Amino acid sequence: MPSMSETEMLKAWDRRYFWHPFTQMQCYGDDDPWIIERAEGHYLYDVDGARCLDAVASLWCNVHGHRHPRLDAALLEQLGKVAHTTALGASNPPAIRLAKKLVECTPESLQHCFFSEDGSEAVEVAIKMAAQYWANIGRPQKHLFLTLDNAYHGDTVGAVSVGGFPLFHEVYGHLLFPTRRLPSPYVLQWEQCQGDAAQAAKLWLNTLEVVLLAEKDHIAALILEGGVQGAAGILPFPPGVLSGAQKLCNTHEVLLVVDEVATGFGRSGQLFSCQKEQVEPDLLALGKGLSGGYLPIAATLTSEAIYQAFLAPFGEAKQFYYGHTFTANPLAAAVALENLSIFAEGYLLSEIPNKIEKLRAGLEVFHHQPWAGEPRQFGLMAAIPLRDPATGAAYPYGERVEYMVCKRAREMGVYSRPLGDLLTIVPPLSVTEQEIDTILHTLFDAMAEGRTQ
Repeated sequence: MPSMSETEMLKAWDRRYFWHPFTQMQCYGDDDPWIIERAEGHYLYDVDGARCLDAVASLWCNVHGHRHPRLDAALLEQLGKVAHTTALGASNPPAIRLAKKLVECTPESLQHCFFSEDGSEAVEVAIKMAAQYWANIGRPQKHLFLTLDNAYHGDTVGAVSVGGFPLFHEVYGHLLFPTRRLPSPYVLQWEQCQGDAAQAAKLWLNTLEVVLLAEKDHIAALILEGGVQGAAGILPFPPGVLSGAQKLCNTHEVLLVVDEVATGFGRSGQLFSCQKEQVEPDLLALGKGLSGGYLPIAATLTSEAIYQAFLAPFGEAKQFYYGHTFTANPLAAAVALENLSIFAEGYLLSEIPNKIEKLRAGLEVFHHQPWAGEPRQFGLMAAIPLRDPATGAAYPYGERVEYMVCKRAREMGVYSRPLGDLLTIVPPLSVTEQEIDTILHTLFDAMAEGRTQ
C-alpha cells in the first residue's frame, strides 16, 4: 500500500485535529481542505502550488498585500530585539510610539490608546470602559447599551451582547446582558423609505431621540459600526446617521462608541470612516488592518474625559482592571507602526477612490441577473446575494450552494468566502484595478454556473 504524501497527511490531520472557526466540521470533513502554505502580493498559494487572488484580504484585514518588504523588515528588526514583554506595569518602545501615532491620526476627541489583541476584544474594552466610566463618576445606573438590529461587533460575550446577529449568536442568548435595539438604518431606508436616504436618516435619528429621551438616565452608550453593517451583509448607513447620532448622544449625555474594526485603515476611502462626517466619538475600536493584516493587535481609543474618570488614589480601585498576556505585543506594534508610516505617505489612500469606482462600475453587470440579487457596496467592500433562478429567493441555508460557488471560483483562481447567502469582495487595499476586474469576472462566471458544480 503506498504511503501518504505530506499533503495528504496534512489534510487528514486537519480534518482529525483542527477545529476551525465558523465551520461545520462535519461538512469540512467531506470537503477537500484548502491549505494555504505561502503568499506573495495579493496571491495565496496552497500546498499543491495552486495560486488564488485573495479577494477577502484574509478576512478583511490585509492592507498592502502579503510579504510586503517594509512590513517584513519591521517584524524582523523587532524580532532581533525582543518578541514579547508584558504591558502590565511595564512598557516597550513600539507600543509607546504606536499609541502616540494612533492618537495623532484618529479624530481629535480621542487622546488615549488601550491595546488588545483583536477587534472583538477592542469592542469588549470599549464596553467595559463605558460602563466603568459612569460608575467611576457616581452614575452607575447608566449601564444600558443601545445597538442595532443585525449588528456585529465580534464574538466575545460582551461584543455579542451588543451584537444582534441571530445566525451567529442566538444560541448564546442566555449568557448576554440586556440591550436596547434600534432598527438597521439600511433596512429602514429600503423597507420603509423606498430607498430615500435622507428620509431614512431623519426617521432613524427620530427613533434614536425618542429612546434617548425615555431612557437617557440609564443608557451608558450607543455603539455603531463605522458607517456600514459589515457582517450583516454590507449594509451602508444613509449619510448623516453617524453625525446625527453624535449630536444626539452629546445632547443626552450618552457615550458614542464607533466600531471601525472593519472600516478603519482606508477601507471607506478615508483613513477612518467616521472622518467622512467629521464624527468625533467618545470611544473608537480598531483592529484588522491595524498591523496591515500581519499580526493580532487591536486598539481602543478614548476621550480625555473618559481617561480622567479612571484617575484616582490607588486605594479607590478606579483603575481599569483589564488586560491580557499579549497586550501591546512589541512585534505586532512594530509592524503596525510601519503600516501607519506607509499610510502617512499618502499614495495608497490617494488611489482608493478610483478603485472604489472601478468596483462600483464592475458590479453593474450583476444587476438583473436571475441568479443574483442587487449588489451592495461600501468603499472597497461589496457583497452580491446569490439567488435561485427558479424562485428568485436565496437557496436553503443547508444546501451550501454559496460554498460550492466559492469553491468553483477558487478553482478558477479567486478566493472568496460566503457570508450567509452573499459572496463578498473585500480585497487588499493595494489591489490593482485589473485584479478587481479579475475578481468580478471570476465571481460572475462561478455564480452563473450555480449549483451545477
